[in-house]
Amino acid sequence: MPDDMKNKGDSGTETSFGFARVSESARQGLVNEVFSKVASRYDLMNDLMSGGLHRLWKADLVTALAPPKSDVPFALIDVAGGTGDVATRFLEAAGKGSTATICDISKEMMDEGKRRAKGRERLTFVQGNAESLPFEDRRFDAYTIAFGIRNVTHIDTALAEAYRVLKPGSRVLCLEFSNLEMPLLDRIYDAYSFNAIPALGRLVAGDADSYRYLVESIRRFPDQERFAEMIRDAGFERVQYRNLTGGIAAIHSGWRL
Repeated sequence: MPDDMKNKGDSGTETSFGFARVSESARQGLVNEVFSKVASRYDLMNDLMSGGLHRLWKADLVTALAPPKSDVPFALIDVAGGTGDVATRFLEAAGKGSTATICDISKEMMDEGKRRAKGRERLTFVQGNAESLPFEDRRFDAYTIAFGIRNVTHIDTALAEAYRVLKPGSRVLCLEFSNLEMPLLDRIYDAYSFNAIPALGRLVAGDADSYRYLVESIRRFPDQERFAEMIRDAGFERVQYRNLTGGIAAIHSGWRL
């Protein structure tokens, strides 16, 4: 994890929760509380926060994954994908041999995903922490995580877990909000993010604080180059990224070779 995201204090190791400083032991519970509150309105709020662009970005993620069209077995793990948005897109694009496992720490988010996916075949939900995945080594053919990696306490540990559960020759793909690389727009983007989004959260979901955290967590997340280096440090090779909408979001990928 980047040095500016945690430090040693008198009370032990601290880390960021948005712009606040909290103990590492408390952070995961605080994140869980955020997602338990926003689960039922999560994708609606993503529509409002991104102007609907998150749907195009997720479609780009699945296209980059290039799901196999054949009936040959292919297993995807979608981490922090509780509502099923990415996994269902993958299954719709893939052949009948493909399966998807959603692993999310939030029961409430997975409950929402199960409700939406009722009756869908080849989709499994497993509750688990991205930093300690409940799966054996080298199980999956691909790993995706969309707008979830910034919410884990130890990003390096989550990336190491991604490497562990992937088969050699498999790929990790991370879709995440990133660093806007259009300087003339950054002030407008910040004004919208820090003012409009919490207000929308209060209006639509009755919860401004959770959306204030989500905005702040974006600003705390490493920029494109720093995050690419973290993926390399986890053991992945041929790491690259592609900016989306001027860098508001980015898709990072790497191979376990």
